[in-house]
Amino acid sequence: MSTPVSPARRRTILAALRRGTVPDSGLDLLAVGLERLEPTVDIELAACRGGAASFTAVRGEYGSGKTFVSRWLGERAKASGMAFAEVQISETETPLHRLETVYRRLCERLGTASDTPSAFRPVLDSWLYALEEDVLADGTVPADDPDELGRAVDALLERRLAQVGRTAPGYAAGLRGYRRALAEGEIETADGVAAWLAGQPHVAASAKRAAGVRGDIDHFLALGFLQGLLTVLRDAGHPGLVLVLDEVETLQRVRSDARSKALNALRQLLDEVDGGRFPGLYLVITGTPAFYDGRQGIALLPPLAQRLHTDFSTDPRFDNPRAPQVRLLGFDLERLVDVGGRVRDLFADGATDPDRIRRVVDDDYLRVLGGAVAGGLGGKVGVAPRVFLRKLVGDVLDRVEQFADFDPRRDYALTITDGELTGSEREAASPDDIDLEV
Repeated sequence: MSTPVSPARRRTILAALRRGTVPDSGLDLLAVGLERLEPTVDIELAACRGGAASFTAVRGEYGSGKTFVSRWLGERAKASGMAFAEVQISETETPLHRLETVYRRLCERLGTASDTPSAFRPVLDSWLYALEEDVLADGTVPADDPDELGRAVDALLERRLAQVGRTAPGYAAGLRGYRRALAEGEIETADGVAAWLAGQPHVAASAKRAAGVRGDIDHFLALGFLQGLLTVLRDAGHPGLVLVLDEVETLQRVRSDARSKALNALRQLLDEVDGGRFPGLYLVITGTPAFYDGRQGIALLPPLAQRLHTDFSTDPRFDNPRAPQVRLLGFDLERLVDVGGRVRDLFADGATDPDRIRRVVDDDYLRVLGGAVAGGLGGKVGVAPRVFLRKLVGDVLDRVEQFADFDPRRDYALTITDGELTGSEREAASPDDIDLEV
């Protein structure tokens, strides 16, 4: 590999690929075909760190790499100091027409470069520490007078949250209550208030009374709480948030009334982003072409369809990465060989005999294996990467390293079974198990 990779990072990436999942880190090592997006993404992220807000819609068929791109975006965001959250839209768990559930999942999935999900509580504590540091840096309050320091921190808190308090007074009150509970050593109360600020239901009434708040957040308060979270993130040293709403195409399967509300909620979010309500927010949605173009998707809400309309009738080589929608081109065989080569080299760099790994699993073999996997999935190379990489690491590379006489061209027969496929992969494959000699 051109960039040195630590043994721990290498193990994490390979373990995820062995399980058939997208790694949570190290995606820059595997990114193939995203070079065309990098300049625009970096410019938009920089603008968000400067106080702007941005939005993009990622479109791609199942298996085209939407989840990979989302986490790749998250890695780039966290490397620049921003926070990241990936929220999967779900008919039952996270319905888009109930933004309070989206906000709750956001807080549960919030991550930063230094804290894995959920980083919500560490962010709150960093924010309070930053307030105290700002007060002490002013030099007007002695560090050995906790009462005076507390009053000065409260005053600074009020100034920082003035705008949030106008639209979400409950959020500002909750932050005051959280700080006060910590200062008084009421840890149980602080835990309850933090949970309420994160949108959790069923918080003890005693904790809410202590903070001067009541009830749970609802669909209408959720946007105000998001605004408050962005303020806290910025003051805690994270100048922005990348929020990915994944699998929005699930809206096509919900009841018509819920679908209408969800599409309207999405339109409202986009309007608020454009209106400047969420400085620092980079909002990303992912969906299939059917969601963007079909009759059961955004076409049901013409104002939203107009906002997201993008012309994809031209040659994909000339797709505009600044357009409202970004099309993922998916994998062809050469890209499959490219990413396979990167994974092989990553594996070899940690192997006891790296030369043998590269010699036995050369590019010609990667091309044969990739073609065989695609053939087992109905010839659809675009849905093959996950299965290909899982077979490559778990079935081929592991065995080449462990058994000196193992030759995958002679000793390995590719088998793809129904149980190891996702729904979209299963649709592409034969209904019977497929045994292919490679």
